[in-house]
This record gives sequence, structure tokens and C-alpha cells, in this order.
Amino acid sequence: MAHRLSTGGLLVDRAEPVSFAFDDVWMKGVKGDTLASALLANDKVLVGRSFKYHRPRGIMAAGAEEPNALMGVGRGPRFEPNQRATTTELYKGLKATSQNRWPSLGFDIGAINAAIAEYLPVFPAGFYYKTFLFPRIAWKHLYEPVIRNAAGLGRAPTDPDPDTYEHFHVHCDTLVVGGGIAGLEAARKAGAAGKRVLVLEQTAHWGGRALVDGDRIDGKTGPDWVSDTIAALEADDSVTLRSRTMAAGVYDHGYVLAYERVSDHEPGAGDAPRHRLWRIRAGEIVIATGAIERPLTFANNDLPGVMLASAVRDYAALYGVAAGRQVVVYANNDDAYRTALTLSDARVTVEAVVDVRPDPAGDLPDAVRARGIRVLAGHGISAAKGRQRVERLHVGPVEGDTIGEGHWMQCDCIAVSGGWSPVVHLWSHCGGKLTWDDAQTLFRPDATRAPTGADGQPMARVTGAANADLTARAILGPDRVEAPGEGPCTPHWFTPSKGRYAHGTKHFVDFQNDVSAADVRLAAREGYESVEHAKRYTTLGMATDQGKTSNINGLALLAEARGAAIPAVGTTTFRPPYTPISMGAIAGAARGPLFKAVRQSPMHRWHDDNGADWEPVADWYRPFCYRRGGENRHAAVTREVLNARRKVGMLDASTLGKIVVKGPDAGRFLDLLYTNMMSTLKVGRCRYGLMCTENGFLFDDGVVVRTGEDSFLCHTTSGGSDRVHGHMEEWLQTEWWDLKVWTANVTDQWAQIAVAGPEARSVLEAAGCDGDLSAAALPFMSYCEATLAGHPVRIFRISFSGELSYEIATPAASGLALWQALGEAGAPFGIMPYGTEALHIMRAEKGFIMIGDETDGTVTPQDLGLNWAVSKKKTDFIGKRAHQRADLTRSGRKQLVGLRTEDPETVLPDGAHAVRRVLEYKPMETIGHVTSTYFSPTLERSIAMGLVNDGLSRRGEWLDFPVGDRVIRAEIVDPVFYDPKGEKQNV
Repeated sequence: MAHRLSTGGLLVDRAEPVSFAFDDVWMKGVKGDTLASALLANDKVLVGRSFKYHRPRGIMAAGAEEPNALMGVGRGPRFEPNQRATTTELYKGLKATSQNRWPSLGFDIGAINAAIAEYLPVFPAGFYYKTFLFPRIAWKHLYEPVIRNAAGLGRAPTDPDPDTYEHFHVHCDTLVVGGGIAGLEAARKAGAAGKRVLVLEQTAHWGGRALVDGDRIDGKTGPDWVSDTIAALEADDSVTLRSRTMAAGVYDHGYVLAYERVSDHEPGAGDAPRHRLWRIRAGEIVIATGAIERPLTFANNDLPGVMLASAVRDYAALYGVAAGRQVVVYANNDDAYRTALTLSDARVTVEAVVDVRPDPAGDLPDAVRARGIRVLAGHGISAAKGRQRVERLHVGPVEGDTIGEGHWMQCDCIAVSGGWSPVVHLWSHCGGKLTWDDAQTLFRPDATRAPTGADGQPMARVTGAANADLTARAILGPDRVEAPGEGPCTPHWFTPSKGRYAHGTKHFVDFQNDVSAADVRLAAREGYESVEHAKRYTTLGMATDQGKTSNINGLALLAEARGAAIPAVGTTTFRPPYTPISMGAIAGAARGPLFKAVRQSPMHRWHDDNGADWEPVADWYRPFCYRRGGENRHAAVTREVLNARRKVGMLDASTLGKIVVKGPDAGRFLDLLYTNMMSTLKVGRCRYGLMCTENGFLFDDGVVVRTGEDSFLCHTTSGGSDRVHGHMEEWLQTEWWDLKVWTANVTDQWAQIAVAGPEARSVLEAAGCDGDLSAAALPFMSYCEATLAGHPVRIFRISFSGELSYEIATPAASGLALWQALGEAGAPFGIMPYGTEALHIMRAEKGFIMIGDETDGTVTPQDLGLNWAVSKKKTDFIGKRAHQRADLTRSGRKQLVGLRTEDPETVLPDGAHAVRRVLEYKPMETIGHVTSTYFSPTLERSIAMGLVNDGLSRRGEWLDFPVGDRVIRAEIVDPVFYDPKGEKQNV
């Protein structure tokens, strides 16, 4: 470990070596190292290749902002690509692999891109929009295969993941994001106020800059103050501390997602999950996420060995590692001088501090000069040189946009500091606005435009470095902190060069995507003046680091090219997650058998024990039919249909969606949601309703029941409950947020049993119902609450079979007992269960539509003959304006019809296409298709429904259906085949 220092190393234990491999070469680190610090300790500077040019890339940062040091970590089933070496904790046996190179990191064929681009502008910004156009035939056979093969960085793992992941839900009064000085102080104050506090820190250690900057706090060293504060917080029962936990995103109403790396630092050890996804609801959010140091832009500033000054300082102080042995510090602010002092204390040679400011003065510059370190004021680095790492640099006096004659210096590390940018990502996730601080040259949160919670009060506040308070003195107050004074930062976005680099083609802004200053200027010249357009044209800030080190520099260069102020250019949009999170954490336990868990009704086991032949229906398994003896499916279905028509049958309808809608505006809300009027529905009555998308197409139907003045129960299809509930919530939260309405999906809370057939009323009376079930007391499309067989029930007088029918809802815990009680009470009346196929046949006999069969996302209620369910009185509902579009009102649209085959025994295939007449050797126009088709045991013939062009005006017409080598003829008839007047359901 050639670069391991004898001093420093607050986080490591030199007495405990740890072996690891990089590109199959075994090396030594120590306990507490990150992969990055261990590589630097072994003088492994070249760690990757850039995306576009395959230029050599080295470690730049020490935290989550790292743009370069991405590598594959692990082997076999625990392999993960694109892991940041700076945040990967070292463990025994760790195996890391460099990415985006072939055949090796040192000799990469892809580097030919960089060699060509050295002299020819072959890959400028937006090159993918301007090249690969001709010849057209080459796109499919040459360009696209090459581009797809070159795309991406790491390779996805191929083996099944053996680890476990979990989700965790928590509520707290105060969530503090960030475990530095500001976060710890905020947590201490909140805990002292009696609040439940949760503190998150993305690294494995607490304290942030307090551990390395040398300031004294409350008379103690920074590390001692952090240690004492953590001990006090741990002793406070109201405070919970979680390290290795990153706040990934902040959403509305105090909802935060956090990502905890539970056992990445000791994979395979114990039963702990690998990652945990936290779902947090917080009363208030304190954002104390610190700041990220900006690099400086000069020629070849992407060479391995060019690092952030704060990272060089961190590696020395926290890990006892020298990033280089001959270091030059390049800065425009006083904070970078701390790095020179830290390196001097560690006996690392600091060749010079190059400062673009003409006269840097103050405590820190004076301390550096007192150590005998040269300070080259008013100077800049015009270029760095080296093959696969920095070997020397050119420094000269900077005057405006020119650089004077200078000289070359030998070095193996350049510690750069272009100022600091507060980490405002979380603040921005939920609508917090930013303001430009010209004095400190940064965007900071605007406290007057904070994100608000559900009550309209500020939901989040910022403290510490995220609010541009970059020192402990600004956070804790001058009386508690002993720290050197710091002078102002001077904006410096571009260091000019001479020769072929003068135009900025090698002045890199986004290091991972190889976006240069010249690319940003080209985007501005070509009209991409909006920051969002320039981002997409150049790919600035679109790499895996999401522009953490590049965005501000890119914005400043764009503003300069436009001749505008930085605030006028604006900022790009920050979106969750703050850093990438694993797919395993997102899925949690939803994998293998739990990936799409099979939902079961309370009567599921009874069905299984009584001959159920199962079929999947959305997330459920439902009985297709119940086989008896040696029956096949057809015989079982026939028996079930005839029994329900002639005697009585019962169906497990628990899978139907059930959504409660409550509140003073519930009726108004449902009027907007359904095509027909629901607010006029009387308490105790039911109404069939249709839901359309905003494009006017039918997407769900069901019966709505008014259970109280401000309460409704909406039934949906079995596969539609989650979708419809999400649809309701989306409109409530985004469009009608002022309505006083609450919704709840209670599908799983109720068992529902349909009892259908001429003897249905007799069965319920025999089972012991204390309610009046007569037609006068409980007419069709009404409901009552009663006790049935000793169980509390809601009895709905609705029918999907066309027979006298009751749908009985009871709490899920009573479902099986009620099912069995009804079976016993109905035995003398010939009751037997029926499955979904019998249900579908009976509804088709009645001409009732089914979502997913008669609808395909392009069908309107009018197409299905359901005009009566579309209100003419309502001024608005979802889809109303779409129904007036010319295409949805034109003649010739497909309309629902019944189809009766010429041969009663012939069943039309589902989806068969209809033509007017089969013509030999001539193209035939398709004018419709079959949507539902069955053999009806009741009518003793085949029946079908279909959608046919102008179908309602074509009744009596015969159509041909070519099926294989035969033609089936069918007549267009009314879709209601059975009991057209509805007399049976109304008895």
C-alpha cells in the first residue's frame, strides 16, 4: 500500500488488513476502507473509462457524487454493476471489475474514439441526431447493432439473486436527512422538544465535514463533538439514528422513501436483508444534506489524478491515504486551502496552491504561506498532461478570457475546488424553489417558496450547508465554534487554453458522458438555449450521477454562451432517487411466488375440496366450474347453468371490486366519475354505472349502492378494483383536490355470495334472514342490511344472470361459514355452486357486456347500445367531451350485436372476423369480429355477441366468418337472447 499514510485515518483500523481484488489482481486494504480509498492506497489511479470517448478515468470524489469510479462488484449471484467505489465499503474477499473497456482497462480498443476526436470533431453534441442517416439500409444492419452493443456501462447480472430485501413503514414527527453538524444539531433540538425524531445518514459514519475540517466546537475537536452528540442522541428514546440510509425521494404530504444498505458491507452474513426500503411519513422534514464541491474546467481536467480538493482531504484525514505524492491545489475559494494544510500535516508534498483570485488573503491562505507552500495568485491551470494519469500541468496568469505565458509543473494529483453547491435535490423533489446566491455563487433553497404539506403549511425546511451555510460557525453560531475566517469565492467557470484545446473540446464538464465546454457552447449556437433542451442535446447531467458535479458548471457556461445571467437560464429538474437504488429494494418481498401473489377468497379452500376446476382471473383464482364424478368441463358447465336457471345456484363473487366513497361531496364526485347520475340515487338503492377514460372509451362498469347520505359503495370488475381505485385517487389528487371525498378499497374486507335462480328467495328465508325479502320490500336494484344465518350481511337485489338473484356481502371472516350455511339451507331446493363459465354463459344469454370482452380500449358506451346509461343532463363527466368528437359520433362505427349461427351446434370461435361474403381469390373487407361466444344449455344452441360496423341497422343480415378452411354463417340479431323483458329477475 504505497500511498497509505502513517497519520490520519480516523475511520480505519490499520491493524486489520482486508484482501480484495480489482480486475483479478489481489490487493490489500484495511478495515474501514471504502473500495476507492483502498485502490488509492495501492496507487491504483486508473479505474474506468468514460462512456463516449473511452478516456481514462480516475476517482474524483469521496462520496455519492462520484461520476467516474463505477465498477462491477461481487461475483456470481451477488454481482452488481455500476457500483460507486467511493460508497462501497471494503470487505474481505471483495472482487471488483472495471467497466466500459475491452479487452482490458489499460488497453481499451474503444479508446480509438478519443484518438480520433483529438483531431476530428466526430462526436460533437447531438451527433446522434446528425449522423447514421445515410445510407438508410445501413441503419438496421450496421448502425443500430453497433450502437446497441456500445450502449450502457456495466453488464446486468444473469444469476438469480440469493439475498432478501424488505420494506419498512414508519411515522415520525421530525425526519432529519443528513448526519453532519446541522443534522445532529437539528435532531438534538427536536428530541429535546419531545418530538419523535428519525435521523438518516447515507454514509457509515456520522459527522460530515466536522471530522476533517479541524474546527473546534463547544471547546472540543470536531470528532469529539460528534462522538458526544451521537452518544446523547442514542440515549434519547425519542431519537432513532440510521446510518447507511439514503433519503431517495421526498413526495407530497410528508412522504419520504429511504434506502438502507443493511448488509452490503458484510454480504451473506447472518439473516439480515441486503437492502431495506423505508416508507416514511413525517410531520416535518429537516434537510441537512450538506453541499458538493464543484470541479474546475480546464483542458484535460478529466485525467486520473484530478480530484475534488475536499475528497483529497477526506482520504487523508478519514482513511489515511495520500491521493498523490506531488499535489497541486487549484481553487477559487479559501476552503481548498484546508486541503493544502491537511496534506502538509500528513507530510505530503504540496507543490503549490494555484488560485485564480488576484489577491487571496485571510486566515487560511496566510496559514498555507506560513508553511512555505507557494501560492500562485491570479493564476490558472490551462492544461494537464499525462497518458493514463496526471504527470504534469501548465500554469499561467489568468486575465479575463485569456491566459498568459506560464510554465510546466510536475505533479501526480491536482486537487480542484470551484466552490460548493448545496444539495438541493430533496428540497426540489416536492416543489421547493431555488434562488441564486450571487455572493456565494450557488443556488440555494428559497425559504419563501417551501414545499407545503396537506395542511398548506411548510412541509420541509433546510438547515446547514443545504441552505448555503457552509461552515460550522454559520450553523451553530460564532460563540460555539473556533474556526478560521474565510474570504469570498470568486466565480470561475472556464480556464482558457492555447492551441487545439482553446475552444474547450477537452475542457470536460460532465465526466461520465464526456460533455465538454465546447459541447455546451455548440448547443447554445444551435438554438438549444433552454437548459432542459441543452441537457438532452448534450446529455449534460444525464449520467448515473445525475449531474451532481457538472450541473452548475454547465449552467454557467450556457449562460455565458447566451450572454445571460445564470438565474435567467434556470436549473434542470431534480427527480428521485437521489442516487440509484437496487431493484431488489424496490421489489422487497415481492419476488418468486410473491412477485404476483395469488389472491384467495375466504371460501377458496372449500372450492378446492369440492371439485373446483380453477382459472386465473386478474390476481385471483376462481372456479371455472365444479366437476362431479367423471364430468368434463362442458358437462359440468351445462349442469350448473341449467340448475341456476331451473332451481338455484350460488357463486363466490368475493373477487368483485368494492370501493367505499364517502364525504360531503361524494355524490358530486361520482357524477364526474360515472357517465350517468349518481347523486340522485336514493339511500338503499342501486344503479348500474359506466366509467370512461378522458378519451371517452369504456374501461370499467359496476353497480353503485348508496349506503348513506354521504356514503356510496362502488362495485367494479374483479380485475379492476386496484385500477379503478387508482383512477379515483388520481383525479381527486390532481384535478378535484378541493372536493371533500375519501375513498377506500375494501375488496378484501368483504366476502360476497350471489344466490341466483327461481328458488333464491326461498333459500335465504330457509337460512334464517330477519329482513323482508319480498319484491315489494326489496325490489330489484335495492339493498338492505340484515342478519342471515346468524351473520351480519348486506343484501343487494342485483342480477348478472337474469334470474331472481341476491348478492350477499358479509365480513370476510364470516364468508366461509355463511357459504356453508346457505349450502345447507338450499339443499332441499337443489342448490349447487356454479363457476365463472356458467356465469359468463348466463350473462351472454341476457346480452350483458363484460369489460375486456366487449371492450378493448376503443369502445364507447354508445357502441354497446348503452346510451341509456350516459346522462344527457350532466354538464360534465370524464369522457363527455370526447363523446362529441367527430370520430366517436360518425356512422360506420362498430356496434354490439347478437349473432345466431345457421347451424345451432356450431360455436363461433372467439375473435373470429366477419365479412359480408367470402370471395374466392379476392380481398375481403372485415366488418366486425366476435367478442363473446358460447353454447347455451338454456337455449340449446350456440350464441355469440360481436362488434359489427353499423350493427344496429343490420339486424337480419347474414355474415360470413371464415375459419380455417370453412365458412360459418351467422345472422345478426338482438344481443338479448333470453328473457328480453327481464320478467324473471323482477319477481
